[in-house]
Amino acid sequence: MAKHTQAHITRTIESNKPDFFKTRTKEQMHYYMGAKLIEIGIEPKAVLYRWSMEPKGNSEVWTYSAYWGDSKDKLLQQESDSQTGSHQ
Repeated sequence: MAKHTQAHITRTIESNKPDFFKTRTKEQMHYYMGAKLIEIGIEPKAVLYRWSMEPKGNSEVWTYSAYWGDSKDKLLQQESDSQTGSHQ
């Protein structure tokens, strides 16, 4: 069985919520992700994190992603390739 090398947490937040609420929700997601990584034996400081947000009607769908191992290497390579490609 292949080992997991990434994890994602998604929350839907109403767009009209105050920034304080959105910030608090993101901090909670960050804390929860770190706790889950420790639970499965992954060092949270060795992980690459990325946020994404997708508008959906009157809401925002926030996803917090963590990458380690092969997934981290692949993501870094993709980001490096896209930056190199944009400067040609």
